Amino acid sequence: MKKVNVINKTRSLEKPLRVKNCDTFFCRLLGLMFQSELDSGDGLLLVQKNESRSNAAIHMFFVGMDLGIVWLNNDREIIDIQLAESWKPMYTPQQPARFVLEINPDRMTDFNIGDQLDFEKNYPD
Repeated sequence: MKKVNVINKTRSLEKPLRVKNCDTFFCRLLGLMFQSELDSGDGLLLVQKNESRSNAAIHMFFVGMDLGIVWLNNDREIIDIQLAESWKPMYTPQQPARFVLEINPDRMTDFNIGDQLDFEKNYPD
């Protein structure tokens, strides 16, 4: 699976964030299930085909850790941020989103609603 570097164009990240680019149905469904830890420099970027509240909703079943969730619209602007607790049924963004960034909760302070992000391909894996 390809990885991308997360770039906060509004304010620089102190530490790099390199996440797996997850743009298939199966990858989005599986997400970070069956994992119990996530390094602070890692994460997952779920990419939907279009903006939606329901399609951008996530579940935390079989996820053995809390996650920081950052939702972005088509313009890659952050529209919602939430702490998702392990084994909770569902989290839905306040507005339609296309991108869902799942990160270590320690990294949530790196982002604010309204920040503009970009994703830089980082090959080879």
